[in-house]
Amino acid sequence: MARQRASELALSEDELVIARSELDALRDQIFILKCAIDDVEQDLDPSIDPTTRDFKAALTWLLDAAKPLVDESITAVGPAPVSGV
Repeated sequence: MARQRASELALSEDELVIARSELDALRDQIFILKCAIDDVEQDLDPSIDPTTRDFKAALTWLLDAAKPLVDESITAVGPAPVSGV
């Protein structure tokens, strides 16, 4: 079905169609991960001598920010089905 729809839309093998809401959700999740990375880099600055508790909190924050990106599947219409990121 995906190949048929791609043909109808005249898509090349390098193009796909994604719902705007899915793209927006993906962009939001990437922004959250970027914020987590920025926070962790600041919180674990060696000049402030982070504690074990700081490292655990940073790892938890990074995992919480990254997991939705890994768990998310993207539905697409194109030459080949796309899942995950």
